[in-house]
Amino acid sequence: MPEGITNPKVSNTCAKSRFGLVALGVTGTIVAGLFVGTLPFLTPALRRICLPYVPATNTQIQNILQMCKGRSGHLVDLGSGDGRVVLATAQSGFQSIGYELNLWLVLYSKIMARLKGLHHIASFSRADLWKTDLKEFDTIIIFGVDEMMPKLQEKFACEMKNDARVLACRFPLPDWQPEAVICAGIDTVWRYRKCSAKAPQ
Repeated sequence: MPEGITNPKVSNTCAKSRFGLVALGVTGTIVAGLFVGTLPFLTPALRRICLPYVPATNTQIQNILQMCKGRSGHLVDLGSGDGRVVLATAQSGFQSIGYELNLWLVLYSKIMARLKGLHHIASFSRADLWKTDLKEFDTIIIFGVDEMMPKLQEKFACEMKNDARVLACRFPLPDWQPEAVICAGIDTVWRYRKCSAKAPQ
């Protein structure tokens, strides 16, 4: 073949090879991005007690604010998700903090707090609720699941201040008597004073 003239078959093969490599690279990048992006949402399901991310409804937030009336001080939301409860309580005057394991939800919450101008009274940290110290808080909010409530009430009995309150959403504490309840189906909120769990029968 004369110099300077390429074989069309070879050129076509090279082009297909380059296209295949590019397609493979793009596919790999997409898969890796999906894995990294969804991992924080999937890993809770691998824990012994799974606390899934379920956004609080507007009704739940209003019920929480109703239960908080007349109170002030430091408030914590254990498993704060997208931060909407923390932001709502901060707007009501609480120094509010959210503890959340999902890094992306923590970052999203911090951005929303800054956009709403609440970052000076609403903060968020990536933390395991079982490893947090609750002694400084006047109000504790938990959107739990049934399996975790017995262990949570033990933690509350050991750590919370005597004049603090727990607001349990969706599921009550099994052995504590609530001082107030807003009954609203899935949006029900129970408010508790500190007490000791019942002795075994």
